Amino acid sequence: MPVTVNVTSVIQKVVDGQREFAAEGATLGALIENIERVYPGFAGQIMDEQGEIRRFVNVYLNDEDVRYLGGKATPLRDGDTVSFLPALAGGA
Repeated sequence: MPVTVNVTSVIQKVVDGQREFAAEGATLGALIENIERVYPGFAGQIMDEQGEIRRFVNVYLNDEDVRYLGGKATPLRDGDTVSFLPALAGGA
């Protein structure tokens, strides 16, 4: 079941510079695993050492925060859009 994956410039470096690409997975966790197989290093940008989504990475399924949908167990459907957005700090 293909979904559209969006990433920011911070993550683009591990997905061959792509901002958007198609990937598959029945759940968010399976999607991350499948992307990691194609683009080694992707999961390290998203997951912590315990295998959980990093606190500073926001993940959205069709504009809904997956933290409130089921985290890695969130089911995905054909045509969904998943966005991975690491928080950025800065300013003066």
